[in-house]
Amino acid sequence: MSEQQHQARKRFGQNFLSDPNIIRKIIDAIRPEPGERLVEIGPGLGAMTEPLMARLDHLHVVEIDRDLIARLKEKHSPEVLTIHEGDALKFDFGSLVADGAPLRVAGNLPYNISTPILFHLASFAERVKDMTFMLQKEVVMRMVAEPGTEEYGRLSVMLQYRFNMGRLFDVPPGAFRPAPKVMSSIVRMVPRPVAECTATDEDLLGRIVTAAFGQRRKTLRNTLRDYMDETDFAALGIDPGLRGEKLDVATFVRIANHVAARGE
Repeated sequence: MSEQQHQARKRFGQNFLSDPNIIRKIIDAIRPEPGERLVEIGPGLGAMTEPLMARLDHLHVVEIDRDLIARLKEKHSPEVLTIHEGDALKFDFGSLVADGAPLRVAGNLPYNISTPILFHLASFAERVKDMTFMLQKEVVMRMVAEPGTEEYGRLSVMLQYRFNMGRLFDVPPGAFRPAPKVMSSIVRMVPRPVAECTATDEDLLGRIVTAAFGQRRKTLRNTLRDYMDETDFAALGIDPGLRGEKLDVATFVRIANHVAARGE
């Protein structure tokens, strides 16, 4: 099947990278090395797949589109490419970790489900060396946003709790076929050491962060009323008149640990 014959499917959020200079820049940013175990999410028409394979002994890919899977099988042997057929949102990335060597993850993530995929991947952070993704620029700006900015929110806090992240460079719409209506960015995510992730109950942390940003115009006194009262805010030295966007990640962790220690 030729590239011209494959029509991008909206339900899979497909926009295929086609600019060779951008592709080269992304591969150089990933820096794949022989002997490493790397998985690409959404290989599509192979724009990044083949350059990655050129630098690796073996590559794993996760793909949901049956036509693209057939195309990959036709072009590449199982000796150099392992294709995991199915939804990346349901895939067990931990199953690819072998011999204690950490997994590397890369890909052009479908924009329509990028946030759920990021949260799914975060659950495997302890077994991952790094992740390099292309995402909608707006999403990347939210991922790396600092407290007090308009972009800072739940996604910022929960990903920054688990990863050190950096926006590398932007990718214009013209680098894709079909061209999306938005700018894209490349982001690198490196899991933080487990010792630095100090929330005693990460599920509770997630619930508190979700509540704090659920109604952005309201103060912490209102958004966290199910978790904290005036005495709690005073004990932590936090102004209950602030909004969630003013708190850094460490402060959210302090709140969650305080609530967990209180046994609620």
